[in-house]
Amino acid sequence: MEIYVTKHGQTEWNVLQKMQGQTDIELNEVGREQAKATGELIKNENIDLIITSPLKRAKETAEIINKNFNVQIIEDKRLMERGYGEQEGKTREERNMLKESDYETDVFWNYNKNIDACDVERIKEFCDRIYAALDEIIEKYKDKKVLVVTHGGTSVIIKCYFMKYPLENLVGGYDIKSLKNCEVAKFIV
Repeated sequence: MEIYVTKHGQTEWNVLQKMQGQTDIELNEVGREQAKATGELIKNENIDLIITSPLKRAKETAEIINKNFNVQIIEDKRLMERGYGEQEGKTREERNMLKESDYETDVFWNYNKNIDACDVERIKEFCDRIYAALDEIIEKYKDKKVLVVTHGGTSVIIKCYFMKYPLENLVGGYDIKSLKNCEVAKFIV
């Protein structure tokens, strides 16, 4: 089985360096062009199925890429970005001014601390839902080539899954780099 993973195309919040999380932001024109280019890049890979986060930016990326394949697109909310609560829509500077700002953004990525503050989805719950989605994809579509369209934070956890990177080693959010907008990673199961 081959699984291709890509992060959605660029949004205005990417440009403004605002935390997106589960806020439903659309692609901008650059993001649409990135998705088109990614579709062209992988058009010879014979993708059988696309599974996407239901958030607009991922869904639209999937739809644009699918113009090269014309296959079924399945939405899976477990592939959504991590919920960042009151940090969403804010820049790093704005997030540092929040009431509970003694928790730097990086601390929220410490698997062992599993911080519960600022209404941010706990890292362990985030990892659990993504791992459950991947387990099901592998079991259900084991003879297929699948494209997963998702988000930056989600791509970190997907990489951990396939690289067998111990989640306990996630201590600062920068251990494993997230995919860039419309960057593609390939994993063979």
